[in-house]
Amino acid sequence: MGDRHDRPPGDLDLDRIPDVRDGLTRIERVILHEAHKLQRERGGRGVPTAMLYGRVVEHVDISIDELQRLLGHLTGKGL
Repeated sequence: MGDRHDRPPGDLDLDRIPDVRDGLTRIERVILHEAHKLQRERGGRGVPTAMLYGRVVEHVDISIDELQRLLGHLTGKGL
């Protein structure tokens, strides 16, 4: 997968632009959706970050560090 810095200048990354309706980016929405699916699959138990990363990276190009930063933001435990 290409790094987001490999794109030409002026090329918008629509995955990282907040939606006007609720302020979530597409990446944040994918994280929340996949976390919810995994939690259901695991019978309500917590979701390991590595497992979530595996699911999220199937949909969007994201680093582990960015996933962890966004998880902190989404849970209110920002780093």
